[in-house]
Amino acid sequence: MFGDYSIGDLGSIFVMQGFAGLILFSVYVLMALGLAIIFGQMGVINMAHGEFMILGAYVTWMTSNLFQAYLPSLFSGYFFLAMILAFLASGALGMLVEWVLIRHLYKRPLDTLLATWGLSLMLQQAYRSVFGAREVGVELPQWMLGSLRVTDSIEVPINGVFVMCLTVLITIAVAYVLYMSRWGRQVRAVVQNRVMAGAVGINTEKVDRYTFGLGCGIAGVAGSAFTMIGSTGPTSGQLYIVDTFLVVVFGGAASLLGTIASAFSISQTQSTLEFFMSGSMAKVLTLLAVVGILMLRPQGLFALKVRK
Repeated sequence: MFGDYSIGDLGSIFVMQGFAGLILFSVYVLMALGLAIIFGQMGVINMAHGEFMILGAYVTWMTSNLFQAYLPSLFSGYFFLAMILAFLASGALGMLVEWVLIRHLYKRPLDTLLATWGLSLMLQQAYRSVFGAREVGVELPQWMLGSLRVTDSIEVPINGVFVMCLTVLITIAVAYVLYMSRWGRQVRAVVQNRVMAGAVGINTEKVDRYTFGLGCGIAGVAGSAFTMIGSTGPTSGQLYIVDTFLVVVFGGAASLLGTIASAFSISQTQSTLEFFMSGSMAKVLTLLAVVGILMLRPQGLFALKVRK
């Protein structure tokens, strides 16, 4: 016995905590993928990344309401359309922001931090004016509700499994786009040597715009996934922005593998520590551990070699 728990009970609890950590890992990865692409390629510190995520969440909420009101017979499949619309809406807004604001601030990271922080406040107020200050919840299809029984004492929520599967698919898609497609080769060329990439005919401005749009679009999909595990409000994105930056920096900027490894390490550590102590203390200890590692290895877990 361990306190009031038997060995079997402790095993079940740790398995459940581990699965909760995987759900948190999925949200971190979806958020950090877009941020890693933006920060790694352009050096832009996008403090409004959480608001792009919440835009995707609101698009999902509106799609849910529209299907309930006008297409109830197709409601079971609305979520797939909602994710596509969330990606397009957040991506389009991201490309607009890059053209209007970000392109004037390249090579000035502190200015991008301040500008996007101001943008995040503007978007929060816009969401508050359009959708109201109260948080809203998305009605999930019936097949996403309930849980899967693994053993007599272990059950996992179906929506959590769906979020993890969605994360795997998006990660594979992003890896394919960045490492197998022609556009991905152009992106990596600009990352490694922007001047030389421009000299050989690559339109670096267009690459920047599409890359920023892709990163924001992925954040929109993260917002769709977020609606399954939490309610949506104008300031909900701020709950994840610090953790997401930490994931990106800890993993190494512009490193897809580093982002995944960092998200897994942080989420599992935090989830495990929450079993022994309060959630706030678990987060503090996790942050201290990450900061300590970054002091020894400031380039992150996986550093990208860049020629200048």
